[in-house]
Amino acid sequence: MKNIFVLGADEFNLAQMRALPDARDYRFHTLFSHEEIRGGAAIPARWLHEAGLQRLHDFAGSIDAIVGYWDFPVSTLLPLLRQPFGLPSPSFAAMLKCEHKYWSRLEQQQVVADHIPPFCAVDPFADNPRSRIPLDYPFWIKPVKAASSHLAFRVDNGRMLESVLSRIRASLFRFAEPFNYLLHFAELPPAVAAIDGFHCIAEGVISRGRQCTLEGYVFQGEVVIYGAVDSIREGRHRSSFARYEYPSNIPHRVQQRMIALTARFMRHIGFDNGPFNIEYYWESGNDRLWLLEVNTRISKSHCPLFRAVDGLSHHQVMLDLGLGRQPRFPQRQGRWRHAAKFMWRVHEDAMVERVPTEQEIAAVCERFPGTDIQLHVEPGMRLSKLRDQDSYSYEIAVIFTGAQNRRALLPKYRAIQQALVLKLQ
Repeated sequence: MKNIFVLGADEFNLAQMRALPDARDYRFHTLFSHEEIRGGAAIPARWLHEAGLQRLHDFAGSIDAIVGYWDFPVSTLLPLLRQPFGLPSPSFAAMLKCEHKYWSRLEQQQVVADHIPPFCAVDPFADNPRSRIPLDYPFWIKPVKAASSHLAFRVDNGRMLESVLSRIRASLFRFAEPFNYLLHFAELPPAVAAIDGFHCIAEGVISRGRQCTLEGYVFQGEVVIYGAVDSIREGRHRSSFARYEYPSNIPHRVQQRMIALTARFMRHIGFDNGPFNIEYYWESGNDRLWLLEVNTRISKSHCPLFRAVDGLSHHQVMLDLGLGRQPRFPQRQGRWRHAAKFMWRVHEDAMVERVPTEQEIAAVCERFPGTDIQLHVEPGMRLSKLRDQDSYSYEIAVIFTGAQNRRALLPKYRAIQQALVLKLQ
């Protein structure tokens, strides 16, 4: 029996892991719940690190793997928790070369320079920060460390820049302080050491064309891509994710070019023995590829999609790598030919008056086979109180569902929405 510690465990994902074919050989242990990690006003990185190591050292049995599927601080902490126990893991430096957005762009500039936008570091607390941004409007500005597009803004003019910098200064501490704690465990090059968590990165606009995410891993130096997922956006500046669709509809030849660029970058930074996903934009008009960002984890959002189409959640990939073995992952053995995760969004603040009951949700899932529903709100909640949202919308629920053809996905989602009685005022 393998003891697997899950950093940031939640019941939805634990249930998917317990349904895996090899789960009878695993004993899952919660190494802090997701609520303990991200539920408060501050992210307690030091406590998670120190108390996490203590809990692991106090455990009487074998520690066979430490895994996680969330963004910061989970993905950032994992190498530091694994290292004392000699567990397989990407190095802390390789992980930071993906997760520190400015450092990542510097590394990308060395090997895939034709596929990244112009960029620069920004100190939002400096006097006259615009004078230090050599980019023309419009551009995007975001913290060097955040999650879920939190505090990411498109800036079209000077007045807008002043407004978004004010918002960033007011909220940056939530990720900046814990990120700075973790940065102390890395040897940073001088160009990066000066750009800590209280900095931002400004980048030229590349949010044109079609967005695609490759899910992959590196095992003993071999880069493997096992799936490509399309990301469809909505709202102002197409800044909010509307849905993820699997498998990707982008031409195979374009996906092969994305894979080649990915392998070049991951080998360049020395990333090994871990999962990742990497996001691209493809401009079909000029056939150009843009690299958006790299994440050092599986996407939990894609897990139900792989289960629906391939027959297995890619939690399996995460667990195999955590146990130090070559992942074994099926292809197209699931119930559905296509699957999607829909993000039910509202673009203005409101009060939640009513949400569907558990019984109502269960009835809808039975009526629409292949559906899972997760609510993020409850009666009496203001949407503006939701944590870690993007800068232009509020995600009130997510709906996973499958279909036998791509065209059937959106109508099925609309019918599910109509069947759920959720009232805002």
